Amino acid sequence: MLRAAYCLGGQGSGIVYNEEELRHKVGVALAVSPQVLLEESVAGWKEVEYEVVRDIYDNCITVCNMENFDPMGIHTGESIVVAPSQTLTNDEYHMLRSASIKIIRHLGIVGECNIQYGLDPSSHRYVVIEVNARLSRSSALASKATGYPLALVAAKIALGKGLF
Repeated sequence: MLRAAYCLGGQGSGIVYNEEELRHKVGVALAVSPQVLLEESVAGWKEVEYEVVRDIYDNCITVCNMENFDPMGIHTGESIVVAPSQTLTNDEYHMLRSASIKIIRHLGIVGECNIQYGLDPSSHRYVVIEVNARLSRSSALASKATGYPLALVAAKIALGKGLF
């Protein structure tokens, strides 16, 4: 995946499959930006997210996990999201759940957090795509899907209350 830095709308960006395409797309990207970012493509991987909550006493819970119906490469806003995930194995579910708790603790986040992953189903390798330490649209979906009052709990945690 090649991206022109500081450009909106994907300008100067694209997937590169060989050296010839790399040379061409780097030239295009450098025409619109002084910096080019090159990273591994995760197109085709599963996109999974976890809603995690942590209080000031280091108690953590995963409220919900969700899975995009479409693989990585299809914009989340144009995809269907299901909660809970439907295609993760038990090992994959627990691997990402454990990673979510480690991440929220390591970053010192107190409150609600959404963590998005790309998961390669053939190797069980995953990458963290995004961490949002705030209530979001995903949080609203998680609350609706589970009946868990995420916004209320996040507000109580912000006031110094614990999860339990």
